[in-house]
Formats: sequence, C-alpha cells, structure tokens
Amino acid sequence: MSKVTEAVRLYNELGRIGLIAGSSGNVSARTKEGMAITPSGGAPGRAKAADMARITLDGAELNDATRSSEWAMHAAIYQAHPAAQFIVHTHADACTALACLHQPLPAFHYMVLNFGGEDVRCAPYVTFGTPELAALAAEAMAGRSACLLANHGMIVHGRDADHALSQAVLLEQLCRQYLLSLAAGTPRLLTAEDMAASKERFKTYGPRAR
Repeated sequence: MSKVTEAVRLYNELGRIGLIAGSSGNVSARTKEGMAITPSGGAPGRAKAADMARITLDGAELNDATRSSEWAMHAAIYQAHPAAQFIVHTHADACTALACLHQPLPAFHYMVLNFGGEDVRCAPYVTFGTPELAALAAEAMAGRSACLLANHGMIVHGRDADHALSQAVLLEQLCRQYLLSLAAGTPRLLTAEDMAASKERFKTYGPRAR
C-alpha cells in the first residue's frame, strides 16, 4: 500500500473515531517529492487518494488538488523532523480545551514520555494557516513528536500511519485525563527522577525483537 493510500486510510479512521469532525483537521505523508496532504475543505469518510494534494516542502504544486490551508505547518515539521513520515493535525476536544488554556501537557503521567520528553509543549496562538504558525509548531516540537496549538488544536507525527494514529489517540486520552484531574483538584506532577526511571523502564517495555 502506498504512503498516499495509507494517509487516506489514516484520515478516514480519524474521522470514524471522532478525532476529526468535518473539515477541522488534516493528514499528510512524506513523499519523495515532498508530501501528500488532504485537500482544503476535505472531510474524512469519503476521501480518496486522487483527492490528495501533492506538493514539495517549499510549496510548489505537483497536481491540481487544492492543498490544505495548514500545508506550511506540515512542511515545516517535515523539514525540522527527519523521522516524521506521517502527520496528523486535529481539533480533538480535550487537546483543544487544554490548548485554549495556553497550557502544556505536563508530567502528570509517565505516558507523556511517548512524545519524546517530560511534557508536550503548547505553541503560542497565531492565525491558522500562516508561516508564523508553521514556525512556532516546528519549534514547539523540538525533541518531541507532538505539540498543542493555542486556541486551535494539536499536531503529532509518526514513523508510519499506524504510529501517527496511535499518537493522536494517546495525546487526546492524556489531555482528557489531565483535564479531569484539574477538575478534581491539583494534580501532583511526577518528578524528573520519576520520569527518568519510567524512561528507563520503557527500554524493556513491549514485545521482544525476534
């Protein structure tokens, strides 16, 4: 299955599970020429590979599809993060709610480490679809695979389509859990030592390589 087809599958699945509603989100895949990204005004559930806009990371159009307004943010992340192969941007409820508080997702749970560090940063607010947002998102993701976007949503990258999907689902879950803990009181954050110990444990977590 081609990466473009995988990106369409990922986009449709994000719609099916409710992380993308209507046209409020986009998905892309890195390609040899640059990237393939969901079209402007697109909606999951009826997307096809032929609908994907193909562009270079400098923004040159490679087909006639109308690219997402957030193409520059995806391009900036691909340029800054060589490991990124697929990118998911959504306005998922819990991520967006936390982003509207202009707060990062802190070390309230050891699973935050799945995004590369002790927190998931929140990029400052600027108008959507602008070069300024692209630069701020790429900066907020330094050393990370995700960030929140103030008053906007979230963005994650993955090594493949399934990984990008799982990262998006996990980030939404953790943001929801953190908001629930804030509603109940003041969460007690894990220390740097706690997170370091968990990071060490993750080295032996999961199935053994064969």
